[in-house]
Amino acid sequence: MAGRQGTGRPWRPARACSDDPALALRLVAAPAVWGPTLLRRRAGLEPVPPEPASGHAADIPRMLHGRAPTSGEAQALDTYLVTVSDHGLNASTFAARVVASTRAGLTSAVLAALSALKGPLHGGAPGPVLDMIDDIGRPEEAEAWLEAALERRERLMGFGHRIYRVREPRVDVLKLALARLGAAGDLPRGRLELAEAIERAALRLLARRKPDRPLDTNVEFYTALLLEALGFPRDSLTTVFAMGRVGGWIAHAREQALHGRVIRPQSRYVGPHPRVAA
Repeated sequence: MAGRQGTGRPWRPARACSDDPALALRLVAAPAVWGPTLLRRRAGLEPVPPEPASGHAADIPRMLHGRAPTSGEAQALDTYLVTVSDHGLNASTFAARVVASTRAGLTSAVLAALSALKGPLHGGAPGPVLDMIDDIGRPEEAEAWLEAALERRERLMGFGHRIYRVREPRVDVLKLALARLGAAGDLPRGRLELAEAIERAALRLLARRKPDRPLDTNVEFYTALLLEALGFPRDSLTTVFAMGRVGGWIAHAREQALHGRVIRPQSRYVGPHPRVAA
């Protein structure tokens, strides 16, 4: 094969997803740095550069708020990032594996995953949970508000999951982290109690109205409250989700490039049959 023009060196394809640990680390760092940077720019504030000696979960809120987080805040964010780092072949992870299977490179695989995560049916649920909680306002209003929403055939945000038909395991991990924030005084008074009242009312109504379709609390419900308590704007929660999930995308992409083959599902035509010529 001819060499590259002006170099005299033979052309070689880009390195596969599996063999560049430094790139993997930069991709993990990218949303954690650019997210706070863009949020501060939007607020008219100067960006805060990352601190290499700081832990990952401690440095993200420091870059966002311009102050070191409390140990409880850093621990809560760390719990969240680890909890959401991987969750099987969801839409974004599958997109990453498809691209990685073509040997397009790790960056391309992560960008494909980010594009899938951008869709509101995948990464956009936590913000509306907060809108619902704010609209309800008081624990005693929860049941009437939720009943009216169900009468309008609206989805209750933070409840139900395509995979789980029982309580999602990640829910209680995040609820415990949120309770620890409350105990440390890092949560607005009454916020957790309001959320718990809404959860109890929602589960009662869903069980009564849809007895044949088990619907329980999902990860978005307490995610929304946890990230709100850490000071992330509600329109940025998908970005914070990416900060945690990017490690999982990279692991899947590297595994696919090392041990897999090109992902090429087959399809079956189910449309109308063409007319036979006379």
